[in-house]
Amino acid sequence: MGVPAFFRWLSRKYPSIVVNVVEEKPKECNGVKIPVDTSKPNPNEVEFDNLYLDMNGIIHPCTHPEDKPAPKNEDEMMVAIFEYIDRLFNIVRPRRLLYMAIDGVAPRAKMNQQRSRRFRASKEGVEATEEKERIRKEVLAKGGYLPQDEVKERFDSNCITPGTEFMDNLAKCLRYYISDRLNNDPGWKNLTVILSDASAPGEGEHKIMDYIRRQRGQPNHDPNTHHCLCGADADLIMLGLATHEPLFTIIREEFKPNKPKPCNLCGQFGHEVKECQGLPREKQGQHDEFADCPPGCEQEFIFIRLNVLREYLERELTMASLPFPFDFERSVDDWVFMCFFVGNDFLPHLPSLEIREGAIDRLVNIYKDVVHKTGGYLTNSGFVNLERVQMIMLAVGDVEDSIFKKRKDDEENFKRRQKEKRKRMKRDQPAFIPQGQFAPHALNMRNRSGPQAISNPRQAAYEMRMQNKFSMNKTPSSSPNTSFNSEGSPSPGGGIKRKAEDSDSEPEPEDNIRLWEEGWKQRYYKNKFDVDATDEKFRCKVVQSYVEGLCWVLRYYYQGCASWKWFFPFHYAPFASDFENITSVSSDFEKNTKPFKPLEQLMGVFPAASGNFLPETWRKLMSDPESSIIDFYPDDFALDLNGKKFAWQGVALLPFVDERRLRAALEEVYPDLTSDEIRRNSLGGDHVFVGKSHPLHDFILELYKSDVQEPSDLPPELCHGIQGELQTDEGAVLPNKTVYSPVPMLRDLNQNTVISIKFKDPQYQESYVFKAVFLSGAKKPSPTLKPGDWEKSNNDRSWRPQIGFNPNRKQVHLDSSAFRTLGHVVPKDRGYSGSGSYSNAPPPGAYNPGNSYRPPARSQAQIPSLLPNLRQQNLFQGPVHRPNLSQQQRYDRNYGNEPLLSWNRALHSQNSAFQQNQHMGSGGPSNYYQRREDRGERARQGYNSGRNYPLPPSSGRYNWN
Repeated sequence: MGVPAFFRWLSRKYPSIVVNVVEEKPKECNGVKIPVDTSKPNPNEVEFDNLYLDMNGIIHPCTHPEDKPAPKNEDEMMVAIFEYIDRLFNIVRPRRLLYMAIDGVAPRAKMNQQRSRRFRASKEGVEATEEKERIRKEVLAKGGYLPQDEVKERFDSNCITPGTEFMDNLAKCLRYYISDRLNNDPGWKNLTVILSDASAPGEGEHKIMDYIRRQRGQPNHDPNTHHCLCGADADLIMLGLATHEPLFTIIREEFKPNKPKPCNLCGQFGHEVKECQGLPREKQGQHDEFADCPPGCEQEFIFIRLNVLREYLERELTMASLPFPFDFERSVDDWVFMCFFVGNDFLPHLPSLEIREGAIDRLVNIYKDVVHKTGGYLTNSGFVNLERVQMIMLAVGDVEDSIFKKRKDDEENFKRRQKEKRKRMKRDQPAFIPQGQFAPHALNMRNRSGPQAISNPRQAAYEMRMQNKFSMNKTPSSSPNTSFNSEGSPSPGGGIKRKAEDSDSEPEPEDNIRLWEEGWKQRYYKNKFDVDATDEKFRCKVVQSYVEGLCWVLRYYYQGCASWKWFFPFHYAPFASDFENITSVSSDFEKNTKPFKPLEQLMGVFPAASGNFLPETWRKLMSDPESSIIDFYPDDFALDLNGKKFAWQGVALLPFVDERRLRAALEEVYPDLTSDEIRRNSLGGDHVFVGKSHPLHDFILELYKSDVQEPSDLPPELCHGIQGELQTDEGAVLPNKTVYSPVPMLRDLNQNTVISIKFKDPQYQESYVFKAVFLSGAKKPSPTLKPGDWEKSNNDRSWRPQIGFNPNRKQVHLDSSAFRTLGHVVPKDRGYSGSGSYSNAPPPGAYNPGNSYRPPARSQAQIPSLLPNLRQQNLFQGPVHRPNLSQQQRYDRNYGNEPLLSWNRALHSQNSAFQQNQHMGSGGPSNYYQRREDRGERARQGYNSGRNYPLPPSSGRYNWN
C-alpha cells in the first residue's frame, strides 16, 4: 500500500508485534553443504499450517537487487528466486499448504498506479545509464581504474508484468521448482502446493485473500488454522486483520537503514556512483572472503504477529459507556478503513493527513466521539456508512488550518536544527586531514588489507610540513577561508568566495500552494485542478469520486473486486473540509465487469521505451506519430513533488488511458498475434501440485486415467479441509513423465512422482456477502502482552523484539572467557566500517577461513566425530534414528524444539552471515543434481542455499544470501 511510513509507525507504537526470526542455517562438513531438514520442528517454536507467498515481493529483489551485483542473465534470476523461496520455507516450514501467487492483470484502479511506476522506472533507468557512462568516462580520464564493463543488455524491470515472455517463463520455472521439491525435499512430502501465476487475474495478495475468504465460508474449514503471509507491503497487515482469523502472522524482510550498497561502476562498497574515484579494489577480509558481501549485510527476516496487534487494538479501541454492546471485530474493520485515508494503492492521501504527524491517532480519537454520538460503527463487512464517515471528515476539516500551520513550523524547526548541526560539524572539522598511509582510522578498524601505500610520498610529506607551518604562524585575524599559494604564503586575493553548493541553505522546489497561509484552498484547486475554489460543482465531483473510491477499496479488501473498470480519475485528493453532503453518493458499482487481457494491460501501463515486450504491430501504436492513441505515451512528463522532498514521493502527471479508445485501436492489430502471443494473452487459473505420499495424489491420478473432462469437487477429507473444483489439464505434470528443466544449468526430473491439476476456489452467488466475523469454534490465542509492554510501547526506545515465538527463550550469553576466546581466535580486522572488533562474529568454529586447517577426507561414518558439538540428526538424512511416520506427521502448534546447545544458540541468535559458498559437485543429500551435459565450467562453484545450484562461469560476483 502507498504508505511508506506505515510499518515504521506501527512497529514503534506497538513494538511487541515484531519477533525476530530464528533461522537454522545449512551446515558444512568437509566442503559438503548439508541442507536443513525442514521436516523437523520449527526452531521458532511455533508450527505454521499455511504459507502464502506474494511472489512479486520476491521477484523484484532477486532480479534487480539493490545490495549486491545484479544477476547476469535470466537463468541466474530464476535460481535466485528458487533460493529465496527455499530460505522462506526453511524459516516457516508450513505443514499443510504452500500458496504461491504472482500478480495477474490488476483492476483498473490499480493500473493507474502501475502506469505511473513503469513510466518512472523507464525514465529513471535511462537517466541512470547515461549518468553511469558519463562518470565512467570522467574517472578513466583522470587515470582511475574501473573493471571492464560487461556487455549486457540493461534489465528492464517493467518486464515483471503479466503478459510478457519473462512472466511466462517464470511460471514454467516455478512448475519445475515445485515438482523438484515435492519429489526430493522431505519437508514438502505431505504438502499441498497451489500456484496462481500471472495468467490468473488479480493482484497476488488479493488472490491469497480471496482464497482465504472463500475457504472460511466452507463447513470443513479449520477456524484455528495458523496462516503465515510473506510480503513487505503495508497493506498485508490490513488484509490480515480483515480476515478476522485468530492466528495470522506476516513474515517480511527486516528494514535496515543505511545498508551498504555496491557502487554500480567499481562494485565496491562504501560509496555511490557519483562519488566513485576508480581506486583499486581493497582486499575485504584476510582472504578476500567478503569481496561480494560485507559481513553482517545478509538480509534478515522478522515476524509480525497480528494476534498481538489485535491485543493492542482491543485495548486502544475499547469504548466505555456505549449505548450498545461493544463489538471489537467491527471496531477493527473501522480502524482498517480509517488507515485508507493516509494512503493506499488506489487513492491519493488527503493533504491534511500524514502518518508521520499522528494522523491515525487523530482519526481514532475523532472516531470514538462519532461512535458515541451516532450509536454505530463506520463499516459492516466491507460496506460503509457514509453519514458517520462525513462526521469524521468534517471534524478533521475543522482543524485543517492548524494542521498545515503546525506542519510548516515543524519544517522550519527541522531546517534550523540541521543548519546548526552543519555549522557545528564545519567548526569542529580539522583544517587538514592527511590521506593514504597517514589517514586516521577509527579504533580497532584499521584497513583490513593492511596499510595503504601513498601514491606520492614527497607531496604528502610536503603538505604535512606546510600545514604544520601554517598552523604555527597563523594569526588570530586570519580568516578560515584564507587561501595560500604554492609557496606557502597567503594569496593576495584574500578569502575565497563560498560556492553556492557550500551554502547552508539547500535549494528547494518552489511551493505555490503555501498551505500555511490564508487562501490555501483557492490556490490548491487552481494549481492542481486548474479550477477556481468557488466552482462548487467541480469540487463536489472530486469529492464524490473520492468517496466512491473509499467504498470500492473497502469492498475490495472484504468482498473482492466490486468493479474491474472503476478508477479515481484525478491525480490529487480533495480536502477533508470538502466532504459535505456525501450521504447521497451511491456505493453501487457496475456488475459483471471483466478484467483486461494481459497484452491489453501492457498497452495500458507500459511506456513506449518498454514496447519491445509487445508484438511489433502493437508496439507501433506507442511510437507512430499517426497512431490514434499516441497521446497515451508521452516521451517526457511532469513530476509534481506536491510538497514532498524526493522524486519518488511526487505525482507523475500522466494522461489517463481511455479504455474505449484503446480497445478500438487494438481491434486493428489483434489479427497479427501469433499462436504463442494468443496463449499469453489469455486468462488462466490456479494449479494444485501434490506428491506421491499425499492422500489426494491417487484421486487426481484416477481423474486423468478416467479422462474426466468435467470439473470435479475436491474431497476436503483428502486435503486438510480445502474445498474447490478440480479439472484435468493438458499441460499437467504427471507421474512417470519427465519434467524438463527450463533452466539449462539444472537437470531434468526423469523419475517424477508429482501430479498437478487445475484448481478453482469455491464459488458463491454474486450477491453473497462474506461476513467479517470471528468464526465459531475459533480459539482466541492466550494473551501475549503484559503490563510492562504498554510502557515499552510508549517510553522505552531501547526495547528490542524477542527472538522466536517463545517469550521464555534465553538469549545467548558470552562470559569473560568467551570474549577472551574471541580475542584470540577472531581477527580484529574482520569488522566492517562502523562496527567494533567482534561485530557479527560467530562462535569459534562457525566460520572456517580459506587457509584454516581442514582434516583429511574420511568416510561419512567418521564425520560426526570431527564435530562433537553438533547434533548428528542436524547433519544427515541418512543413518540416523528417525521417529516413525505417524510421529513425524504429527505437529502440535505448541510443540517446541528441544533446547539448543550453547554453540547452536549463538549461531541462531546472531543469525550468522559467515557461511561459506561451497557445495557438493553433483548429487548429495538434497538429491538436486546438475545436468550432466552442462557441467564443465558451470560446475566450479555453487550457490549458497544448501541446494546444489551450480553457477554460470565463475566470476566471484554473486552471493545469493
